[in-house]
Amino acid sequence: MTLVTNNSCSVSPVNKDDMYKKYDLKKVINASGRMTILGVSTPRPEVADTVVDGLNAYFEMKDLVTKTGHYIAKLLDAENAVVVSCASAGIVQSVAALIIKDDRDLLFNLHSSDKPVPREIIVPKGHNVNFGAPIGTMIALGGGVVVEAGFANECKSEQIEALINPNTAAILYVKSHHCVQKSMLSVPQAVTVAHKHGIPLIVDAAAEEDLQAYYNMGADLVIYSGAKAIEGPTSGLVVGKDQLIEWVKQQSNGIGRPMKVGKESILGLTRAIELYMTDRHNESGADMVAKMTPFIQQLNRLNGVSAQVVWDGAGRDIARAEISFVEQVIGKTAVEIIALMKQGDTAVYFREYKANEGKVEVDVRAVSREQLSVIYQKISAIIAETILVNSILIDAEEVK
Repeated sequence: MTLVTNNSCSVSPVNKDDMYKKYDLKKVINASGRMTILGVSTPRPEVADTVVDGLNAYFEMKDLVTKTGHYIAKLLDAENAVVVSCASAGIVQSVAALIIKDDRDLLFNLHSSDKPVPREIIVPKGHNVNFGAPIGTMIALGGGVVVEAGFANECKSEQIEALINPNTAAILYVKSHHCVQKSMLSVPQAVTVAHKHGIPLIVDAAAEEDLQAYYNMGADLVIYSGAKAIEGPTSGLVVGKDQLIEWVKQQSNGIGRPMKVGKESILGLTRAIELYMTDRHNESGADMVAKMTPFIQQLNRLNGVSAQVVWDGAGRDIARAEISFVEQVIGKTAVEIIALMKQGDTAVYFREYKANEGKVEVDVRAVSREQLSVIYQKISAIIAETILVNSILIDAEEVK
């Protein structure tokens, strides 16, 4: 890397190992999956190189947005596509696009206009989740009003259909492990309802791995995170019908302005999608099971610990190690163990959704076998120390 010079001052490049020291950052083993709080994923070298090339060139940005969108759409066999700053921005701008359409006045004055246009966005109640921020907040930022359909544990086609009225702007379906899975209508069923009434269907598929499935099912707009399954730079992707994508693109002159995406992310994500569709090197669920099996066997030899393979609740080909901690044996809850695992020179982050049940999950996609050994040693040390302390306390109590 070339030194950056400014008069008599020079700044040396910082390599990966030096970054932790220079900025006093803690090293992290990411056993939680592709999570935003940990930086999501690590792009392939070809993607990183494209990002650097993009940073060092100039473009007519509208031309770049349009032509990369057409290139991506061709790769995905879709009508059109656009790169946005993240999946959340994709929700905001998609909602705004379907409310504003071609209304230039509303485009510029969405924040203050009370123009009587359809603004209701129907969402299955079990899909109105917090993914790190509330889905409802994203809809409201886009000028929409959430209308919940069904119940937390049930939503059927007729429950959505009953809510459609002249104020309905769209239906939003969230395909995610965050959502309730049981007793929910499928994407094809949502498509049938939407198209029967001439209402656009948005599918938020942020972490999903199939970039064609939901569009091919008939969804009008489909939103992905660029940095999750695709392993691109921080970015998002909206794929869909040509006119609707054009409305999404024009949000850069309105609500989408503070969400604008840089040239480097546009080009980096385009390259990542190209690689993802033509040259995948993703681990299969079977590969993950093979990697984690020795780790699980080690854990099952620890007192108060049991581990097993579990599969992704949203139906993706992802296997994880579920670890159960027996508080009565160990003397600590899963929540306390999670906190201890984040301490020290290297923080270990689990999937924590089942902590209240005494369980955590280890996602091994970004974890090496060596790092699995570190995780085991850290768990083992915490348990040994806790049991020792408890034993000392019991002996001291007996002496009294």
